Amino acid sequence: MVDRNAFGMMMVATRDADAFVTGVYSRYSKVTKMAEQIIGIRPTYKHFGAMNIVTCKKETFFMADTLINRHPSTEVLVDVARLTQDAVKFFAHEPVMAMLSYSNFGSDKQGSPRKVHEAIEILHTQHPDMMIDGEMQVNFAFDKKLRDVTYPFNKLKGKDVNTLIFPNLSSANSAYKLVLDMGVGESIGPIQMGLNKPIHFTDLASSTRDIVNLTTVAVVDAIVQEQIKTGGNG
Repeated sequence: MVDRNAFGMMMVATRDADAFVTGVYSRYSKVTKMAEQIIGIRPTYKHFGAMNIVTCKKETFFMADTLINRHPSTEVLVDVARLTQDAVKFFAHEPVMAMLSYSNFGSDKQGSPRKVHEAIEILHTQHPDMMIDGEMQVNFAFDKKLRDVTYPFNKLKGKDVNTLIFPNLSSANSAYKLVLDMGVGESIGPIQMGLNKPIHFTDLASSTRDIVNLTTVAVVDAIVQEQIKTGGNG
């Protein structure tokens, strides 16, 4: 018996379908691995990730990686940051990104803070135009006065952060769901970033509205990819 997820992804891979949305009745770890094998990861990347758009009363925030990478290495964090920058621009925002942890700018030199700090060093060296810094605690990310006075060397000086990149899946997934369950905002996602085709994964607790929103993203994603491929300007 052919797996329905594999069948759907093969349809996208062979261009018999433009996009595929799955996940409500599937184990995400299984379908994401399947997508990597069938669809493949975009050139210049070795990893892919996911992002949620969280809309609050005054602001729109972007949070990554909320689904794919459980315990990302430094290399994975670099790819997620680069993918997130492109994704935020896709949604017509200029990304100002903070890579989060429980320490600030190298104050803890082991565990996840070390990985994040190393990722930042790579990004600053290889992608100096990216508006990103860290590692930092979330209060320093959102409070630019506190951040700039305490760490005047930070690259985000004077800017409001609109994009948060988390050090692992536990913190990212918990953070955006905490915001939603407290009634602070609404979310679109998780939005897949980095695969060659529009394959998107819903969450187990997704509502009808969540699925409709993610399907809309998948359709727009497919249209843009087709325009890029054909050289269209629409």
